[in-house]
Amino acid sequence: MVKEDEMENSACGLVKELNRAGKAIAVAESCTGGWISKALTDVSGSSQCFGFGIVSYSNEAKMSMLRVSAVTLEECGAVSSEVVAEMATGALGLSGADFAVAVSGIAGPDGGTTDKPVGTVWVAWAVRTGNGPVIDTAKRVFLGNREAIREQTVLWTLKGVADRLKAQVRK
Repeated sequence: MVKEDEMENSACGLVKELNRAGKAIAVAESCTGGWISKALTDVSGSSQCFGFGIVSYSNEAKMSMLRVSAVTLEECGAVSSEVVAEMATGALGLSGADFAVAVSGIAGPDGGTTDKPVGTVWVAWAVRTGNGPVIDTAKRVFLGNREAIREQTVLWTLKGVADRLKAQVRK
């Protein structure tokens, strides 16, 4: 299990760095159910960098709120690189933020398959650039119960945004 102070420190550090850089972030969540947004907004000063979060748990919400394609959902499934990339792109477009992150996964205890076992999580990180968004996706399979899988996802996602922010600031 993730230590509570590890997540708090990660969120605090990210908010501080986003504010220092004058950057904003948007969030599109499925399996984390708003936990990434909560982690960010638990930090004093987060209103300067966080103004947008969507919990799109159902496929219908992903399509109507984030403009995820029905074809992508049908062909790839909700827990896929393609869907989180479209979720992140949708959040970036709707929010006007500099960064967007999207997550979709199988937190369990049910819903897993041989190809996508419980604990499978896809994350997309989108960074707005002058040439359009740059999107990275990655998959992990976390171990533990539902809460542990979700906690690990939140921490991994926050650290991924921090890494991309540092890379952008260095340019």
